[in-house]
Amino acid sequence: MVAVAVLGYGTVGSGVVKVIETNHDSILKKTGVDLQVKYVLDLREFPGDPVQEKLVHDYDVIINDPEVRIVVETMGGLNPAYPFTKRTLEAGKCACTSNKELVAKYGTELLATAREHQVSYLFEASCGGGIPIIRPLRTSLGADVIDEITGIVNGTTNYILTKMSEEGLEFDDVLRDAQQKGYAERNPEADVEGHDACRKIAILSSLAYGKRVDFTDIYTEGITKITSAEVCYAQKLGMAIRLLAYSHMDVENDGRVTAMVAPFLVAKTDPLYFVNGVFNAIFVHGNMLGDAMFYGQGAGKDATASAVVADVIEEAQTLGRSVMSEWSPEKQTMQPVAETEKQFFVRVSGNADDCGEVKNVFGAVSIVQADLDGEYGFITPVMTEAAYQECAAKLEGQILGMIRIRG
Repeated sequence: MVAVAVLGYGTVGSGVVKVIETNHDSILKKTGVDLQVKYVLDLREFPGDPVQEKLVHDYDVIINDPEVRIVVETMGGLNPAYPFTKRTLEAGKCACTSNKELVAKYGTELLATAREHQVSYLFEASCGGGIPIIRPLRTSLGADVIDEITGIVNGTTNYILTKMSEEGLEFDDVLRDAQQKGYAERNPEADVEGHDACRKIAILSSLAYGKRVDFTDIYTEGITKITSAEVCYAQKLGMAIRLLAYSHMDVENDGRVTAMVAPFLVAKTDPLYFVNGVFNAIFVHGNMLGDAMFYGQGAGKDATASAVVADVIEEAQTLGRSVMSEWSPEKQTMQPVAETEKQFFVRVSGNADDCGEVKNVFGAVSIVQADLDGEYGFITPVMTEAAYQECAAKLEGQILGMIRIRG
């Protein structure tokens, strides 16, 4: 029997308990691991819930119990998640988490601590919810040099953008709907401003490229500026708007990495076009494999909990040694986003019949009209971000919005 403690009995924590107890016999039969939840840590009481018998309010009860071999952190945030996880590893107990904020900020340190104490620190559910992506990166794709990762990694924003497209609604209206349905938090900033996706691509890039990618170095732009007008133009172009998290390692240029999170226009020929609602998809490119796509429900209680329990099982099967899932503490050299090239779709005020100034500034543009009064759009030639900003400054006051185009 392997005793497990769960920190936090919220959405994911209660899901972890449910998966372990509901699927106990199946897990035992398939893996030979007899998992038992011994403690659940939470400040609240849960009268009428069977978890009440396992509930503790003092973390020291868990850390001082030698029977507890694995601690699952589902509290979220950094405090007390970080000190509790650090103490867990230092006490010679394995830890796993779905907390992408913790892994993005302290993952390098916690992985080193785990290795020092011959235990494991795993975080499969931190990046793709229920989608297996981290384990494939370190095992199935271990023979490949990974040079690119692109994905829709936030179910909340993908739900909002899908709903705006299907029903012609504005951002604020769909956000309220998402909050009512439980897809968005009461304070949705981390999702809609792109911070959640930024942390996830930082973790995936660090694992894939072998050096620490600091999430604070990643250019990040959310979806709060997307309006029904952008959606209208996207439909006119036969495209969809998706918030993409993207990173690329230039293996021929000192291994420099470009990373960004931003809304992109995606064509129908791109599989990401068809990823709708709360679903996520992650593309990985390897030098031998080529493209591989991981698709599934990126969020939700049961899906995320399933990924967490998969980590618990692996740790139970490898007790006494540290499962290798790490990156160098050396900071990754980043290429400035200003140097990267792409096409841009731009909304401007005015009449398409009088677009001479736009053409003088941007060159050979393609005009796009969507029957919206007092404005039109255009697609730029391929240009750097810096060149776009320089041109856009010359049209100050005329530009109503911009979205990058995925090439």
